[in-house]
Amino acid sequence: MEKTALEELQNVIDTLTAPDGCPWDKEQTPESLADYIIEESHELVSAIRSGNVAEICEELGDVAFLLLFVARLYQKRGNFSFDDALNRNRAKMIRRHPHVFGDTVFKNLDEQLQTWEQIKRAEHAGGPDAPRGLYDSLPASLPSLLKAYRIHSKAARVGFTWPEDEEVEQQVEAEWLEWLDASANGDPEAQKHELGDLLFSITELGRRKGIKASEALDLAARRFLRRFARMEELAREQGRDFTALSLDEKDELWNLAKAEEKPASTV
Repeated sequence: MEKTALEELQNVIDTLTAPDGCPWDKEQTPESLADYIIEESHELVSAIRSGNVAEICEELGDVAFLLLFVARLYQKRGNFSFDDALNRNRAKMIRRHPHVFGDTVFKNLDEQLQTWEQIKRAEHAGGPDAPRGLYDSLPASLPSLLKAYRIHSKAARVGFTWPEDEEVEQQVEAEWLEWLDASANGDPEAQKHELGDLLFSITELGRRKGIKASEALDLAARRFLRRFARMEELAREQGRDFTALSLDEKDELWNLAKAEEKPASTV
């Protein structure tokens, strides 16, 4: 019987970690591989946002390899297998989607998300009546913008958010004014505090519009890097030293680089 791609990859991992396998792979533990999972996950996200399908395929494989590697190490410890993890997730997804796999009917998406949160909390707490904090499962190591998004999302699922978008916009305006006051006063700690509040409020405003602040900021950073690289290229084509140019001259190159981009570009 022909082996699946998953089984073939598992064989590769077993060969690498065998007594006569790779010295580096044999030394790895789930703990030592954790940072590689983070790094490869970021590379996968970057590939997805770039739209490069070949790169996405490669990075997806890299992440899958690491996940399978970690699962195999836990299996050797006698904890669980990769199949155990997949079966547990399958059961969880069925349980958390009673409107798909059962007879439950939700009036709207908000009600569905609230039920999802209730089911999730009950799962982790061991029962529907056992106490558990809403944010106990929130990873402390999440990147800040993503963490802010998840905090707002979870709060909204239990009804702790502004009823109307206009109220969030007013909150952003209020935070901006507080930032200006702190900036004028020259207190570094107050400035840090108010800038954090402003970013936190903007993250919620974006969430309500279906925009993740982390993705929006990443796209903005990529636009800047692409345009800046083009500015440097234009300066070289003109035989000029980019670093020696005045700000006005750099602005001219920036506007040229920006004008070259397709109007429909959102990256």
